[in-house]
Amino acid sequence: MRHLLLLGVFAVVACGDNATAFPVEQLRDPNTCMECHPQHFQQWSGSMHAYASDDPVFIAMNKRGQRETNGALGDFCVKCHAPMAVALGLADGNNFDPTALPPEARGITCYFCHNVKSVEDDHNNGLVLAHDQTMRGGVKDPITSPAHFSKYDQLMDSDLNQSEMCGSCHDIVVPEQINGVPGGVAVERTFVEWKASFFATSQSSGIHLTCGGCHMESKQDVIADAPGLAVPTRKNGFHEHMWPAIDQALTAFPEFEAQAARITEELDPSIALLGPIPLGATAPTGGICVLPTGEITVRIDALGPGHKWPSGAAQDRRAWLELIAYDINDAIVFQTGVVPDLVDPEAIADPNLIGFWDLTFKADDTPAHFFWEIARFDERQLLLQPTTLDKNDPAFDHSVTKRFMLGAITGQIERITARVRMRALPYEALRDLVASGDLDPAIIPRLPTLEIAATQRTWDKATRVSATGCSKQ
Repeated sequence: MRHLLLLGVFAVVACGDNATAFPVEQLRDPNTCMECHPQHFQQWSGSMHAYASDDPVFIAMNKRGQRETNGALGDFCVKCHAPMAVALGLADGNNFDPTALPPEARGITCYFCHNVKSVEDDHNNGLVLAHDQTMRGGVKDPITSPAHFSKYDQLMDSDLNQSEMCGSCHDIVVPEQINGVPGGVAVERTFVEWKASFFATSQSSGIHLTCGGCHMESKQDVIADAPGLAVPTRKNGFHEHMWPAIDQALTAFPEFEAQAARITEELDPSIALLGPIPLGATAPTGGICVLPTGEITVRIDALGPGHKWPSGAAQDRRAWLELIAYDINDAIVFQTGVVPDLVDPEAIADPNLIGFWDLTFKADDTPAHFFWEIARFDERQLLLQPTTLDKNDPAFDHSVTKRFMLGAITGQIERITARVRMRALPYEALRDLVASGDLDPAIIPRLPTLEIAATQRTWDKATRVSATGCSKQ
């Protein structure tokens, strides 16, 4: 009897009564959401959305950027990493300290996303909040909630929206007053890239795919789960709230292992070393070829992303091809992209290095480490997103083929191993932040190097396709 009484009390505390909704101040706190949405809260608590304002690299870059721009940076970083803190007047970017913020102002919260009433700009967080007691979602027939008012909003419907909400925060343009470049520089272009993909341009069922369609996988489940709530199980009713991509926590943070596992699951099928599908065939040959002309070719294809690869802060990403060729005695006869731990790929002075990241430059054409320094960028190293399903269109094959001219040495090659490796950040920039006193040096060794499973390929002389020299694997 005492157990049943406690459950009844919990239901009242967690979900209020049917006549009213919780006050806005209470709804802003993610801990309020935890009571009726425990699965969502658990996943969110370990996500980069929750981590956004606590990320030591963000804090260090904001601190240094404020100093180097004489305060011109303002709330540029904070309005994306701690948007509720800016909206509530609790932070303006200067002397930013996430530990001084209440839970409702830290990171990107439940309320910040689910209270959006409109999108006024397609970059730099153009989301407008209603600041009311209504939580918006993608379910067209929400049940009555005793904690808040509920409303269907197409902006939140992953099947029908145009990714406006995600895009508004994930496209970043540095204003002229920060870097002095007229018109600003688009340092993050994920939304623009997606809009050029066939996932955006096609409205056909099964082809149109939004940001949420990839980064918020759905399953059949309840949306709310608490004692006393009669919530139906819906097909695709539960959307994952982890948003896996490439970044992950560099300090102790909840759900670390789960987040790391989902990042691996998201990255593994994103690109591959793969040959094209020959006419009349149903499967491609391998992406590694050793040709009679004394040449090794490697074909790299971005398979699933609805944007370029890598995307987001592409100037910070470091992805590269590692390829090692061995002779019959297992001695190395050629290698490229063999990058030691704690070393950036561009630092190994490898003339054959194949890297994937934005090249960014200051006004004097020297390399730029930080976004407020960037006067121009070169994105030609990025893998392209799919833009057409028309096999007769030259853009249908958006892969890249890298060539290594080795001459007679190819006759010695018995085996080749290849893979693409990736890091979210460059060590050089991290060490620069450490040297300026803005970042704890203990952060540097915590940066992981990720392996992408579909790029791990082996060419073997005994199994090559004799007509082309390409691997069957």
